[in-house]
Amino acid sequence: MMLLSVKRAGCALAALVFLGACGDEPAKFDPNAVVVEGGKEAKGPARVTSGTSILDIFKSKDAGVKVNRFLWTASLQVLDFLPIQSADPFTGVISTGYGTPPGGGRAYRATILISDPALDARSLNVSLSTQRGPVDAGTRRAVEDAILSRARQLRIQAGKY
Repeated sequence: MMLLSVKRAGCALAALVFLGACGDEPAKFDPNAVVVEGGKEAKGPARVTSGTSILDIFKSKDAGVKVNRFLWTASLQVLDFLPIQSADPFTGVISTGYGTPPGGGRAYRATILISDPALDARSLNVSLSTQRGPVDAGTRRAVEDAILSRARQLRIQAGKY
């Protein structure tokens, strides 16, 4: 009877090891990512993985979040007329209050999410609203394009193209 339970435990352990090896690619290094650890920006390239593994549930969750520094800076520069309410590099979220753009008459509020370390349109998610409700898709797309264009300019100025 005891031999049977030892065999079951051994099989369960072997299955866990086998499943733990599935699902994650080898880590790649992205020189354009910013790693925030312990409230400070770390220097050097960031280790970036594309997937997850079954063993991620046992890993520490506060290892750091990767945020593209060019998208982060460009978002703050393009929307500099909006008052910043919160900017959290740990989650990649920038929230603003209402502000009127130069030469405009309507007040806008924005929430920006940078969800990936890549300098890519899929990494950027912008939500705009007025006091009357959300703005149309064309306005939101124009702001996203302005942020992406500025991020590319910043990348070229940094000499990383």
